[in-house]
Amino acid sequence: MRPRLAAAILVLFTAACSSRTPPRVTPKAVPAQVDTMPLPLLPFPRQAERAAGEFQFTQATVIYAEGPFSAGARFLSDHIGLAFGAQPPRVEPLAQEPADGSVVIRRNTPLKNVGAEAYELQISSTGIIILADEPVGAFYGVQTLRQLLPPSFEYEALRSARRNPPPLMLPALVVRDSPRFVWRGAMLDVARHFLTVDEVKRYLDLMALHKLNRLHLHLADDQGWRIEIRSWPNLTVVGGSTEVGGGPGGFYTQAQYADIVKYAADRFITIVPEIDMPGHTNAALASYAELNCDGLARPVFTGTEVGFSTLCVEKEITYTFINDVIGEIAAITPGPYFHVGGDEVKALTPGQYLGFVDRVQSIVQKHGKQMIGWDEIAPTNLLPSSIIQHWRPKTTPAEAMGKGVKVIMSIASKAYLDMKYDASTPIGLTWAGIVNVQTSYDWDPATAAEGVPPASVLGVEGPLWSETLANIRDFEYLAFPRLAALAEVGWTPQPVRTWEEFRVRLGMQSARWTALGLNFYRSPEIDWR
Repeated sequence: MRPRLAAAILVLFTAACSSRTPPRVTPKAVPAQVDTMPLPLLPFPRQAERAAGEFQFTQATVIYAEGPFSAGARFLSDHIGLAFGAQPPRVEPLAQEPADGSVVIRRNTPLKNVGAEAYELQISSTGIIILADEPVGAFYGVQTLRQLLPPSFEYEALRSARRNPPPLMLPALVVRDSPRFVWRGAMLDVARHFLTVDEVKRYLDLMALHKLNRLHLHLADDQGWRIEIRSWPNLTVVGGSTEVGGGPGGFYTQAQYADIVKYAADRFITIVPEIDMPGHTNAALASYAELNCDGLARPVFTGTEVGFSTLCVEKEITYTFINDVIGEIAAITPGPYFHVGGDEVKALTPGQYLGFVDRVQSIVQKHGKQMIGWDEIAPTNLLPSSIIQHWRPKTTPAEAMGKGVKVIMSIASKAYLDMKYDASTPIGLTWAGIVNVQTSYDWDPATAAEGVPPASVLGVEGPLWSETLANIRDFEYLAFPRLAALAEVGWTPQPVRTWEEFRVRLGMQSARWTALGLNFYRSPEIDWR
């Protein structure tokens, strides 16, 4: 760790925190020596201050939560319960002043309006307090506390195996934290290779641990259609029956999709559905002949080429189809976004493409959503509410900046998780280059695209395309540790971040990720502990 960084993030905490309704934690005076080991936190907080002493969890510890903050309290209780045996810590409403030795999660009354996702975590010998303006902030405070707990707490088997747990001690410290960017996302390409509901939920759990808050689901492409549309049933009967390489494919019923949406919302993650159009549409063109200009259904496709397919943009039935698809998905997606793709369209003229985006943008708006598209939409007539997802390394969406749109940075040479780590990586692609862990970490989204001002950058997203992937283990292998690196790029202030310090904390995640059963790539760039 660099000395100047250590001084910035490991300062002695000497000021008392006073309040008794409910009580604020008052760490004891700091001795001459304070633990200087890096905190095993990822992403790293905006500010972390060590103090003297430690807090001991016992089976008698009670978690008190104020009203809407009970979700974070229940998550913490369930998590600690894994290691405490059959009886997790009790969760009680915060109705009166709790006794010393308690955990308190409550509204950040003395420090209002620090941000919806902000929180303060106080740990001392007398208790733990998590303060937040909103429930999402309290949930993130719980995730930070979780990372301070022993990695063994991640083992599900401990719930039934452990009856007399050893003392659980946590070091005294104060964390004051809030994210740099509002958009901290990941994308799963379930169109080329399908993932089950439970596999998507596992990915959501891993995202929540790292304070990621958007899951972009790529639900349709040439190789597969993955979401039930009741008014167009052949989309799943035909389009949902294949995937890359000729596998069985699959799809989500609307009930299953709604289950994913709720599971994500319980972890404060917004689902962003994508139906790629007008290209990348062979699964739809195979399902309905009338979507083709010649009226002939296309054969199903299980290869990996791109750019050959397009909806017939001159037919009115195409826009009836798009209206129905967007309407059904929007009705079961409470989040404000709908992604329309728009990338790699080689079979239309520029004028046809511009007219298509205009019409689709109106349809998305009619259904109460904000349109997102890949950066090829930048030259079109975008509304200020629309969002560009920038992915092409040698281009910039600067021409759209005068329209007031915002940008998500997913530059392939930095953020694409399907690129190989090195030449020997058994899966993955190389068209955007080799993307090792340092490459995925050591960049600034605010200055990454020429002509895009920092104020126009919503945040970052790590897309994971699945041409070379066969199962969830493959998805995990390419995502981690790079998705964790992108989580810190999106959360932690740029001046606090350095590669040398990050790689130490990343190496400290090995035990926790192993306990979680995560199939992560043990990059030689990292000293895994």
